[in-house]
Amino acid sequence: MRLNPYITLLPLYIFLASCQPSQQGSGNEQKENHMSWVDSALNRSVEAYDQLLSSNPGMDRYPRTFENGELITVSSPDWTSGFFPATLWYLYEYSGDEALGKAARKFSKGLFNEKNNSSTHDLGFMLFCSLGNGYRVEEDPQYKEVLLEGVNSLAGRFNPKVGAIKSWDWGQDQWTFPVIIDNMMNLEYLFWATKVTGDSSYYQMAVSHAEKTLAHHYRDDVSTWHVLDYDMETGEPVNKLTHQGYSDASEWARGQAWGLYGYVMCYRETKDKRFLEQGKAIARYWMEHPAIPEDKVPYWDFDDPAIPNAPRDASAATIVASALLELSHLTGDENYRDYALDILKSLASNAYMTTPGENGNFILMHSTGNKPKNSEVDVPLIYADYYFVEALLRSKKWSVTYTS
Repeated sequence: MRLNPYITLLPLYIFLASCQPSQQGSGNEQKENHMSWVDSALNRSVEAYDQLLSSNPGMDRYPRTFENGELITVSSPDWTSGFFPATLWYLYEYSGDEALGKAARKFSKGLFNEKNNSSTHDLGFMLFCSLGNGYRVEEDPQYKEVLLEGVNSLAGRFNPKVGAIKSWDWGQDQWTFPVIIDNMMNLEYLFWATKVTGDSSYYQMAVSHAEKTLAHHYRDDVSTWHVLDYDMETGEPVNKLTHQGYSDASEWARGQAWGLYGYVMCYRETKDKRFLEQGKAIARYWMEHPAIPEDKVPYWDFDDPAIPNAPRDASAATIVASALLELSHLTGDENYRDYALDILKSLASNAYMTTPGENGNFILMHSTGNKPKNSEVDVPLIYADYYFVEALLRSKKWSVTYTS
């Protein structure tokens, strides 16, 4: 069964109700109202991360989550390591808070050794989100140098017979050449390298991977499998399954979010209408799906039979919100923008956004990492914070009015 009929009727908790956009009034008034609650959310985020840093002096590992009253940190090779400095860069850019800038530099430099890490496809998350934002903000030549070395480690995972980048080196008893939908997020790193170096091979790899994923990773209804295993000689898929979803046939929410973000980004970088149409189709699938709750923050998997009592995944919501804002920006369709802003309003409410000093000083509650492994269920996650802040900043940059 592909579609789950449940639609929950949860109340929409509104953060700072006095700052909500008016249904009437000038475009300037609506813009001011929109910016009021967005700035409030960003200011709370700045305060939370200031407190996270001050309450953990000398911290040299990377925050990932907060569970059972304990801050869980990881070392630089972890796939989530780049999101903390990346979020610091965004918040420093917004606020000018030098404590955040100092920490962003420190934790970015702690990732330099990952430039030679050829064992993972996640270098886009680890290096490009962190050092890429750092280089954009401060143009530190060290960041550019590390990024250009790191992109070669990522490119080395591309197999020309398959036409895609290998995701995992582990699980050899389960697959031979696994490609996960998450891998779409690393293509932006390759596009960036093309623009910086003029080497079109990076561009060709990124386009090939996007085309391969478009050809095989999506079902007829535009839902996505999580993992495809490819034959390294024929380049054809031999198995389609999940690793983090409810079942091989189900729709894992964050996987759908990764695909949406990835194809919108690919259209931005290539202007290839195939990628735009795929992005629109994924967005339509998401926005019209009956399993999406009223507050637009999804359950971790659309097909979990425990809905409406299944865990939510705020991280998937943040990724979708950020992607829809860019899709609206690229197409001029305000429906995508308004849906994204509705997501952000829910996330900026007290139902999801915590008070600084609580929740380990992460920004958002109620994300789900790997439910089948009972890992990181209903907890804060660092990448939820990152894409939430990114989406808020995009809304300030691109949303001229808010009329929904």
